[in-house]
Amino acid sequence: MSDADRPSPDALLAAARPEGRGKLKVFLGASPGVGKTYAMLEAARLKAREGVDVVVGLVETHGRAETEALLGGLAIVPRKRMDYRGQHIDELDLDAVLARRPQLALVDELAHTNVPGSRHPKRWQDVVELLDAGIDVLTALNIQHIESLNDVVARIIGVRVQETVPDDVFRQADEIEVIDLPPQELIDRLHQGKVYRAGTIGRALDNFFTKPNLTALRELALRTAASRVDDEMLRLMQASALSGPWPTQERVLVCVNESEIAKSLVRAGKRTADRAGIPWIAVTVMTPRHESLPDSARQLTTEALQLAESLGAEVVTLHTDHDVAGEILGFARARNASRLLVGRPRPRLPFGLLREPVADRLLDAATDFEVTIVAGEQRRRPAPVMARPEALGLNWQSIAAGTGGAAIATLIAQPIDMFGLVPPPSLVVIYLVAVLFVGARYGLVPALATSVLCFLAHNFFYTTPRYSFTIQQPEDVVGIVLFLIGALFTGSLAGRLRAQVATMRANQKRTAMLYDFAKKVAARSDLDDVLYAGAFHVAATLECQSLILMPGKSGALEQVQGFPSIVEEIDPRAQAAAQWAYERNEPAGSGTGTLPASPWMFVPLAGTGMIGVVGLQFKDPRRGADPEVRRLVQAVEDQVAVAIERTRIAADLENMRVEAEGEKLRTALLNSLSHDLRTPLVSVIGALSGLTSPDLPDTVRLALVESGLDEAKRLDRYVQNLLDMTRLEYGALKPKMAVVDLREVVGTVRRDLSQVLAGRGIEVDFPRDLPAILADPVLIGQALANVLENAAKYSPAGSTITLSARGASDMLVLNVGDEGPGIPPEEREKVFDLFYRVGDGDRRPSGTGLGLAIVRGFVEAHGGRVKALSGPNGRGTTVALELPLAKEQADGRYPDPRH
Repeated sequence: MSDADRPSPDALLAAARPEGRGKLKVFLGASPGVGKTYAMLEAARLKAREGVDVVVGLVETHGRAETEALLGGLAIVPRKRMDYRGQHIDELDLDAVLARRPQLALVDELAHTNVPGSRHPKRWQDVVELLDAGIDVLTALNIQHIESLNDVVARIIGVRVQETVPDDVFRQADEIEVIDLPPQELIDRLHQGKVYRAGTIGRALDNFFTKPNLTALRELALRTAASRVDDEMLRLMQASALSGPWPTQERVLVCVNESEIAKSLVRAGKRTADRAGIPWIAVTVMTPRHESLPDSARQLTTEALQLAESLGAEVVTLHTDHDVAGEILGFARARNASRLLVGRPRPRLPFGLLREPVADRLLDAATDFEVTIVAGEQRRRPAPVMARPEALGLNWQSIAAGTGGAAIATLIAQPIDMFGLVPPPSLVVIYLVAVLFVGARYGLVPALATSVLCFLAHNFFYTTPRYSFTIQQPEDVVGIVLFLIGALFTGSLAGRLRAQVATMRANQKRTAMLYDFAKKVAARSDLDDVLYAGAFHVAATLECQSLILMPGKSGALEQVQGFPSIVEEIDPRAQAAAQWAYERNEPAGSGTGTLPASPWMFVPLAGTGMIGVVGLQFKDPRRGADPEVRRLVQAVEDQVAVAIERTRIAADLENMRVEAEGEKLRTALLNSLSHDLRTPLVSVIGALSGLTSPDLPDTVRLALVESGLDEAKRLDRYVQNLLDMTRLEYGALKPKMAVVDLREVVGTVRRDLSQVLAGRGIEVDFPRDLPAILADPVLIGQALANVLENAAKYSPAGSTITLSARGASDMLVLNVGDEGPGIPPEEREKVFDLFYRVGDGDRRPSGTGLGLAIVRGFVEAHGGRVKALSGPNGRGTTVALELPLAKEQADGRYPDPRH
């Protein structure tokens, strides 16, 4: 199957409704009074008769009796009364409708603006939430409220409509029904009082309800509906893989700047893209000059980009030093944009001087693009875009530096000229140094001003005639003009260099912050440390106050970290915005379209799942609405989410490792209980059972008693090892220190293990002056018993077990060597782990695998060490125990360790 025969993936995805989402039907009209609400109520009553659960969320009847009559028999959700500036206003009770969960809800006037303090600023956002909750919605809308048609409607009726609905919301409607009424019939209805009350009819007829206006709006509504039908047909053909003349993929690039017509330019781009059925991009280019623009000019760019984003455009911000046109064309070619929309050039100075060159350069260079110049609506002559003096660097320091630089250059040139060291034209080099200094220190504009001052100073003091601005010699005219041009060029280069250095420093600072954050979180495994590093990183990068909220045990969001500190009591509006952002995985709060009354903006923290939210509070709340800041927020939020996710994964892996170790220990313990402990128990039971026989000879009876006693002692040692290991694991082992003679300990252990050590020779090599040790004699005796028992298990009958001791510094080293098979070097450290036993197939002696682990625990509890070494002459194994020596006093006695 060829690509042309396959259904369009995009069309199939668009047709695939998110599971559980409701359907939206819009009753579209050209103007108020055409019968949208009436038609909506009739459709609702028909659904109710079909058995559908229908409720009236909010319907505005405007006092029309026939409309009010249709409300009869329909369930109505009471409105929510809100106070605003001393008035009681009834609004849609969104929570009540969600709690009622009907199958179909009626919500009139889709473009309505909610009372401040509501969950959403606009009613269409309430409708979107109802749809997300799986509730079908019927609503009504006039054509003038569609955002992309705002400029067109304003030119038709002479008034700009303030309440608009984003085109994306209108486009996502499942069904649109146009309620059409000829203009004359609508005017007749107005005369009859069926549209507005009697007191407002005359004003309506004179302003809005004129026949030309109504005719134009009616045509616009029908054309919009026809365009919608065309779109639906196109999607149907693409989803069904029907053949047709498909256009090549193109893009519209809308170039936005701080012009007053920026929003008009965006709306024009939206209409162009919709008519052509192609995607569109809104782009703005940031230069060092933008930092010097007044706040009002920068706000125009921000609002235009926000509008473009709400209309479905891809919003991109580019950066360049000076070549704006070249940057735009390079981006357009990279993104396969075929059409460019730019605004009409504006004057930067009065009387049309110094017009913006970007549009002219685009027209000259964009030979392979279709360039459209959009004039927009000019209700007044646009004011020249002048930068703020302080942003341009024109403060008292730069002015003093420029004036002082010209004066100092003149004073330095004075003796040089007086003594004739260089000809007067060469003195311009001294002035150029002053221009370079001011440009590098204070920027472009102070450098240009210094250039003019230096030009005048050189002309006044060193050009014939002296001390006059008059120039007599033609060659002096050429020289002084060339000096001015060179000074201006030098100042411009110095200013640009300073701007580039400032940009590089800002980028370096941001990179250093990112590196520092990555280094901090990489070195920390504790979640609290990572959260604090994340809060600090957000605050430092975005220059704001930050909070991180995560769900607590109850499921409600709780503050876990903040910078500079956690807020004592978070505002209820902020808490609601945070909960919304967490539940919907969408930004909410200040600078967004959801709960904008909140003083904080919240963005979701999402990794493989929802983690929490990050709260941001800027000194200037408008910064949160800046698309460039929003993108930076998203980037920083992603970094924090990855760091938190990494910490969680590391913690999960550690828990899994601990669980695996625990499972391994449980398995080993069960194996030990089922075999190693059961074996001596069976022997004891067998011996005791044999003793019940009355005919046993005394020798046999004695042998059974000795065998049972030996096996009982063996069983006791196993149980004692388990108990000791438990004490070691929980830190409950406290040695009772005393001065101990090691010879006595060895003698006691040999007597207790006489049966175990039978058949093996024991060789003790202790010096006569062996020093005493400071230890718990019971614990050290048990450790030595475990070592000797282990040596007896693995050494053959008839072999010799050697015990030797020597003093070394403040420690005594006790070596226990056997002549067994030995321990491989790679396993000599592992033998001290719990339940670890050197593998030797079925020939491996029985045991719990706890003996040497307990030896290490006991010895280390005394401050000593234990290790396994190769045996004498390379045969067998030697276990070396290092134990602390007791300190002997001058009188030859040892101090009491209890004091």
